[in-house]
Amino acid sequence: MPNLTPTASLQPGVPVKNYIDQSQSFALCAVVLAWPIYELIKEGRIRLALPLLALSIVFLANLTFVVLARTALIYVPIMLFVFGAFYLPRSLFYGAIAFCIFLAGSAWFASPNLQNRANSILLEYSKSGAGNEITSAGLRLEYWRKSVGFVREAPIVGHGTGSTQMLFDRVAVGQTGLGAETISNPHNQTLSVAVQWGLIGCVALYSMWIGHLSLFRGSGFYPWLGFIVVVQNTVSSLFNSHLFDFVPGWIYVIGVGLAAGRIIQQNDESSGRSLSRILEDQNGVRAFYSQNVPHGIAPR
Repeated sequence: MPNLTPTASLQPGVPVKNYIDQSQSFALCAVVLAWPIYELIKEGRIRLALPLLALSIVFLANLTFVVLARTALIYVPIMLFVFGAFYLPRSLFYGAIAFCIFLAGSAWFASPNLQNRANSILLEYSKSGAGNEITSAGLRLEYWRKSVGFVREAPIVGHGTGSTQMLFDRVAVGQTGLGAETISNPHNQTLSVAVQWGLIGCVALYSMWIGHLSLFRGSGFYPWLGFIVVVQNTVSSLFNSHLFDFVPGWIYVIGVGLAAGRIIQQNDESSGRSLSRILEDQNGVRAFYSQNVPHGIAPR
């Protein structure tokens, strides 16, 4: 029902903020559910796995048939591939790839929404290249080209916090078409950081991403949750500045914070149990010696 919206100001089919934030949220939920679904199936708890599987399918169906951010065409396949590569045995992994390719092909032929979103990328690029027409894809390329120039001007320390809008305004003077467009966000996380803080900022950014990925190397739900939040943010930040955008930024903060906090708590609890066992063993040794060893001989 394309006209069914809670308020007239909302886009049809988008109850969550906007279509970009909704797509990122739905994709994350759909892929995160893959871990508990797989674990429940392995344990033979099919009745618990089926509702989660249905929920994941609903999220993916919404992306396919209702509304889709084009960046999801990149990060959803990568997220699914990461799950298969890290969690599925090789005997299932290759079969899962073939099945996903079959589903993707079926979805392509069944969904005009998916076809339109994918075809629009090439259409916009050709329009911007041929007639200098202002399109979303053309604007991104223009933002990236100008941002690279800004980085070359100050490659080590950048131009300073909040300087992006000023720089774009400066080079837009006297321009027309795409060249006259200005923005405070170049739609790429690395370029956004590099323009403001140069190489030093990029080192900090990638150190954070790598550090968080290394934190989530273990097995279990929370390592998987944290890992896939970082993967989605890293990939989507190729085409957006998602650490600096409100909803994607908070998804990262809450997802990584929740997963890391639970992992640290579990490690502390495990360390506490290990310490308790050590103390119990020591007390047992002392009790044994007090009962069986003659007085005056100290246990080693």
